[in-house]
Formats: sequence, C-alpha cells, structure tokens
Amino acid sequence: MGTPNSSVMLAAGGTGGHLFPAQALAEELARREVAVDLITDMRGDRYGTGFPARNVYQVPAATMSGSNPLSAARTIFTLARGVNAARRILAEVRPAAVVGFGGYPSFPPLVAASLMKIPTALHEQNAVLGRANRMLARRVSAIATSFESVRLLDGDAKAKAEFTGNPVRDTVVEWSGVPYRPSIPDEPFRILIFGGSQGARFFSEAVPPALRLLPEPLRRRLSIIQQARPEDEDTLRRGYLREDGAADVAAEIAPFFKNLPELMAASHLVIGRAGASTVAELAVVGRPSILVPLPHALDNDQLANATRLAASGGAVCLEQRDATPERLSSEIAALMDAPDAMARMAEAARSQGRPDAVVRLADLVMGLVARPAVAAA
Repeated sequence: MGTPNSSVMLAAGGTGGHLFPAQALAEELARREVAVDLITDMRGDRYGTGFPARNVYQVPAATMSGSNPLSAARTIFTLARGVNAARRILAEVRPAAVVGFGGYPSFPPLVAASLMKIPTALHEQNAVLGRANRMLARRVSAIATSFESVRLLDGDAKAKAEFTGNPVRDTVVEWSGVPYRPSIPDEPFRILIFGGSQGARFFSEAVPPALRLLPEPLRRRLSIIQQARPEDEDTLRRGYLREDGAADVAAEIAPFFKNLPELMAASHLVIGRAGASTVAELAVVGRPSILVPLPHALDNDQLANATRLAASGGAVCLEQRDATPERLSSEIAALMDAPDAMARMAEAARSQGRPDAVVRLADLVMGLVARPAVAAA
C-alpha cells in the first residue's frame, strides 16, 4: 500500500525498450495504490500501449552522438531546456520519488529531481550500463539492474545497485502461463519475426530468401507472422510469393502488433533483435529464439543480452554479419527437425525469466517513497 498522497514520477523515452518496463512498474504501483505520472520525450507513447499514468508530460531531450562540436552544443542546450521544464513539472506534481528507465529522455527529469533533493532511482535494462545511465549513476539514490552482473557498472554506482530483473508487462505474465508445445510433422510451424524500430528492415530482406532455401516439405508447414516497416510491406509480401503469384509461404505482415505477447506465446520459434525487453519477454514466456543483435547498438548491449540467453541454451545468437540467408535457413531447418531440442530450448529460456522482477523493483521504489521528505529546491 502506498503512503497517503504518495505519487511516483516515471521517466522513459518513446521506445519499447524503455516504455515497456516503465509500464510494468506503473501497473504494479497502481496495485499498491500509488499514483503514477510519466515524463517522456516528444515521441510520447508511440507504441499505443495506453500507458497507465495519471498524467503524461513531455520535455525536450536529445541524444549525444558523434563528435561535431555544433551538434554537441545543440544537444546540451536541448537537455538544459529539458531540465528546466522537468523542474517546473516536478515542483507542480511533487512526487515522492522519480524513477528513470535509461536513454537521454530520462536525463532531464532525473537531473532535475536530484537538484530538488527528490529520491531517485534508475533501472538498467541491458547487460551493459547505458551511456545516459553512466552519466546519471552518481546522482541517483539507487540503481536497479536486469542482470546479476552489468558491464561498466562499478565503483560507487555498483555499491548502490540491486538486481531486480527486467519488469515485463502484465499481459506478458498472463501469456507466460501457456505451455510450450513443440510442432510435430504435418502441423503448422509458427514463426514470429519482429525487429523493433531499428531492425525490421534487415529481417524483411534476409528472411524470405532464407525460407525459400528450405526443403519444400518444411516450407509448406510454415506459418509466418512478421513485423515490417510500412515502406517495406509490399516488398516483403512479394518475397513470400512464387513466380506465378501464388503464396509460397503463409505470412501475415503488419507494421506493429499490439498483441505481441499473445503471438509470442502461440509461436514455436521467435526471430528478432536482442533488445532488453525482447530478451526479458522471451524468457518469461519461455520460447526458443534466433536472436540477431543490432550491430550498431551503442556499446554492443544487444550482443551482450543475446549472449546471456544463448549461454543458457534458450536461444541461438547470430551476429548480423553471419546471419546470411543460407545460415538462417540452416538454423531454422535444424530446429524444425528437432522438436525435442526446441522444447529444451523453451525450458532453458524460461529458466532465465524473472516474472517477479516488477515486484522487486516496486519494493525498491517504495523504499524511496518511504524516505523522509526533503524540501525541494
């Protein structure tokens, strides 16, 4: 239960990797009768999750990139504007704590909160401490991590870190109750393919030729659900047709699926990137996967995420340079021919899941809420 009039401000940028764990925490805090507000960047909730917040505020934010002095100056100016805007919002809302979920959109609210002596926490979703979180680590009151060991988390920051796991939304936990049932010959083999905001194009280009290389009996069993960028949809659909225009592979294609956890639970195999939320949801639902980490991700965090799941036996990790149509086809064929091995992969993935992560993170946050109030600057 929350303390009287307690509220928590969450800070998360407009990407699924940051918004989804923030949404999970918002759902758990609501069960504890704590009011939740959200500060995000100008992208807002572009994933259409209907974020469960009392109010959603937007502040300017920008990402540090490159070494151009003029670009760096613009970024610093934008972040400073964001800090000032966040201070005004926090002075009005007066939350008991502020929790950030990484990325530069969380930078202004957490800096503002630390200046105002409001208790703060940040959550690191990846196996590598992100650049914005590195800048914030010394300022915040507590750090929550998704992995028991996080690269680049050391010194004073490591001393105030607590392993909670990566929170997943309520809908993911609900669908995690569906047991994995391996596909048997002559039954459809369901593959879910998605690449997030930065990776869908690669799969649109690489997967159709990979599936065309499969033996016809295997190809005939396929049932594909695939995310594609709107500009790639028509090309992808043509990639699944024979020369005579008939369907070579049964495929449903769309730019976004709101029911992704349900589709994941219904799949025999998932092919995707290795963002933190993707890896956490695969583990909680317990589904085998082929993960192709985004090659240009900062600090190779996706490779670290995928390697951890692959080491458990729950996934196949392919770096993008190795994920040729021939290699993808070979991996898919081997899995389709080994249902018992896929069942073991599903169990191994599930062994890495942390369905209680949101409870553990909420407990950490409630510890901050219970701290004696300090007058805001």
